[in-house]
Amino acid sequence: MTLLSTSAQAVPPPRPRRRRPLGRHGLVGWGFAAPFVVVFGLVFLAPIGYAGYLSLFQDRLIGGRSFVGVDNYRQALTDPQFWEGLTRVGLFLLVQVPIMLGIALLVALAIDSGRLWGTSFFRISVFLPYAVPAVVASLMWGYIYGTQFGLVGNINDAFGVSLPNPLSPSLVLASIGNIVTWEFVGYNMLIFYSALKVVPRSLYEAAAIDGAGEWRIIASVKLPAIRSALVIATIFSIIGSFQLFNEPSILQKLAPNAITNDLTPNLYTYSLSFSGQQHNYAATVALVMGVITAIIAYTVQLRGMRKG
Repeated sequence: MTLLSTSAQAVPPPRPRRRRPLGRHGLVGWGFAAPFVVVFGLVFLAPIGYAGYLSLFQDRLIGGRSFVGVDNYRQALTDPQFWEGLTRVGLFLLVQVPIMLGIALLVALAIDSGRLWGTSFFRISVFLPYAVPAVVASLMWGYIYGTQFGLVGNINDAFGVSLPNPLSPSLVLASIGNIVTWEFVGYNMLIFYSALKVVPRSLYEAAAIDGAGEWRIIASVKLPAIRSALVIATIFSIIGSFQLFNEPSILQKLAPNAITNDLTPNLYTYSLSFSGQQHNYAATVALVMGVITAIIAYTVQLRGMRKG
């Protein structure tokens, strides 16, 4: 006992570890990361910094550019056009995103079940609209929606009916939602299908042995297993909804009375900058919209990743 105590007391205290200088391997690592860091700074950080700089100034006819501090932000937070556009985009999100993700999830589950005939062709067919550029898709659907020259007009003439105008003020948001859904169902389907392919098949076999049917396996095994993929797709869809610009911008020439310059926040920002020459205020609106989008997306992420 005395020998053990003496040995324990004789053990010297551990020396503090010295930080090694950055060696060749560290420099090689930074060399690989440097291209990304440079591009990230130029295309992401620099524009945000410049927009923040512009938002603190105003260009006046008399006196030129002057520093106004947070006056532009006060104006943006009380701008009725901005909040009306944000409300429309919020309504669009609440209706379109669940429909789009629901269709994508059903398609992914159908393909993963192995009971669908022609799985490869069906998967490519569903994904193909995502390969169509948004501008081309908007022009194509704008022609389909046309009541004077498009498919809707041809149906009216052929059958002697009067279908509602898809580009009327009351239906234009739903028509844009149809275009976005057609474009991105395949993209989200691929996310869900990829997540389903990595789920161990042994879980399905164990559930089947316990007497679970197909719907029970979907609800209790498949959906919980791809929860992270569902959250990621939801976040991407929320960000995309708040960034809605291409579709209303292209369709605006076909329906100028229904699609105004403040239909969406991004369209409002574009009109402020290029039509109204209010670059400083446009930068402010863009930054405010970016912060709102980031807060909502982060909130959805926290709630989605919370363990049950």
